[in-house]
Amino acid sequence: MRIAVDAMGGDHAPVEIIKGSLAALEQNNDLHITFVGKDTVIRGLVPAQLFEGDNPKVSVYNCEEVIEMNEHPATAYRKKKDASITVATKLVKENQADAVVSAGSTGAQMVAALFGLGRLKGVDRPAIVIALPTLNGIKILLDVGANADSKPENLLQFAQMGSIYAKKIIGIEKPRVGLVNIGEEETKGNDLTIKTYEILKNNNNIDFLGNIEGRDILAGKADVMVCDGFVGNIILKVIEGTAGALFSLLKEEFTRNFKSKLGAYILKPGLKKLKGRLDYAEYGGAPLLGVNGVSIICHGSSKADAIKNAIRVAEECIRSNFVKSLQDSIM
Repeated sequence: MRIAVDAMGGDHAPVEIIKGSLAALEQNNDLHITFVGKDTVIRGLVPAQLFEGDNPKVSVYNCEEVIEMNEHPATAYRKKKDASITVATKLVKENQADAVVSAGSTGAQMVAALFGLGRLKGVDRPAIVIALPTLNGIKILLDVGANADSKPENLLQFAQMGSIYAKKIIGIEKPRVGLVNIGEEETKGNDLTIKTYEILKNNNNIDFLGNIEGRDILAGKADVMVCDGFVGNIILKVIEGTAGALFSLLKEEFTRNFKSKLGAYILKPGLKKLKGRLDYAEYGGAPLLGVNGVSIICHGSSKADAIKNAIRVAEECIRSNFVKSLQDSIM
């Protein structure tokens, strides 16, 4: 498997990006990583022996530009033809890599995928999908940021693509689809959700269970939770913020006095496992569904573990031939 890694994208690039990629190499002997970015910088962080031999594990594709987080994605994409995310995506397009992984600008990666890879036939808009830990196992939520404004037809496609992803990648045989809304009743919601409900209810290609509310998300009531990117991104950030605040409060309470510290010592193994279940780094990156190639979007603050797991997600997508399955199902 050949993964193009945007070595220059992200808050902790290139050190953590390369560190996580090397950790992924240790777990998969069939993996080859092409680091895309500044050659001299990358080679200074990668052991020389990985470039050597008849079957080198690592290569570098040199480019000098980076699209920064604060740049307008479309404008930067047009001006910076040698940007790392643009070049890494181009490698997938030209079949020099099987997938691209980046922790850089989400907007830039979206633009690079749309113009570099193109949409799958029949897909109007791509969607970013994430795996969520819930009380009922791993579920998925989409869209979490690709489309701030969506039409009912877009949400139907999100439901279809999400169902295929849940089955192929998560391993849920018969995924149930829920529409994120402000109430369970069919008549609740805004114009978008009311119209989407009717479309989903009458579609025979998905198992639609109806509306789900915010409290149902972490309860895992639905396997595939569908919403527009504006709502989905807010949900994602609220969950991340809540998890962080929860552990900050626990740390504050557990260090208050000797009894609290003793209790924390006893609970430490369980708390460590809980933190792992709520840590986005454990679940890797978020695939961009609906483009003609595997493009994995990582959190901007991703460190080594998150990058390692994002590469694992890319491998799963490649191994399952997910893009072809998606295309065959959407057509």
